[in-house]
Amino acid sequence: MIVNLLNPIIVHSSYKTMSDESALEQYLLTQNVNYFNLLYDRYSNKVFAKCISMLKDNDIAEDATQEIFVKVLLSLSKFNGKSKFSTWLYSITYNFCIDIIRKGKKDIITPLDDNTYLDIEDNIDDSEILETNVFRLKEILEKMNIDDKSILMMKYQDDLSIKEICDVMDKTESAIKMKILRAKERFLKIYQENYGKSG
Repeated sequence: MIVNLLNPIIVHSSYKTMSDESALEQYLLTQNVNYFNLLYDRYSNKVFAKCISMLKDNDIAEDATQEIFVKVLLSLSKFNGKSKFSTWLYSITYNFCIDIIRKGKKDIITPLDDNTYLDIEDNIDDSEILETNVFRLKEILEKMNIDDKSILMMKYQDDLSIKEICDVMDKTESAIKMKILRAKERFLKIYQENYGKSG
């Protein structure tokens, strides 16, 4: 839990209903920790849920959640408002967890040249992924590298738009579309290798 080390300052009773951006603006203006705690209370469970879904360990996910919010607190002045606060927070969470995974597993991720693909045609029907049996879906995702798994989870589990995924991964739209297409192709390849076309 974020500890209030500042003297309590009276805030308007309606502050709990203010937008994320307003709470952020008020925190930066007043340094009143209540505004940051509002954002913490609003998002800590979601950040923890994302951490545990990626890191698969309760203790590590709890530590990561705290470290992420410390990172957010120290970086608030860098938030430029180009994306929603929630997208910016998701980006920090995603990248923090990826760093932990890479340090532990040394996953080799092939970088994608943003200038290689100008117009991406995705002919793979989303239903082939969305209609996969839940047990099989979990098994297939566990066999995928973290980069492919994460981008599919952003698109299908977290329901992020292409633009939001671009913000999270700091890539162009064409690069994101190609990463999604490649991840879907690998997903279907693993599916067919394990369950066959009739599965």
